[in-house]
Amino acid sequence: MRTTLGRTSSPSFLAERGIEPVIRVRRNSVPRSRGCYVRKRTVEEFLSLGRAGWSRAHGYGMRWAAEGLFSALKRIFGEHVMVRKFANAAKELLLKAAICNSFLMAMYR
Repeated sequence: MRTTLGRTSSPSFLAERGIEPVIRVRRNSVPRSRGCYVRKRTVEEFLSLGRAGWSRAHGYGMRWAAEGLFSALKRIFGEHVMVRKFANAAKELLLKAAICNSFLMAMYR
């Protein structure tokens, strides 16, 4: 597999760097290792736990919640920050997140 930056994102490449790959395998995958032991382990775990169990164990499918939150923040406050310094930008983003959280708390009371 190739990314747009030209770096590989194969399970072995990620494992060599201490990154746990959470790449879902196909339902009909077989655990034959053709040079990629990490993928073989993933397929074996997927087949033993099942699709739902593997997804819960690795947190697969949770990314959509974070992306939805960021999308809502960008719709409410815009995509840009008003300050120029990084430290102030971090403070501005924390303030915006606090305001959004207070709105959500008020809605669900």
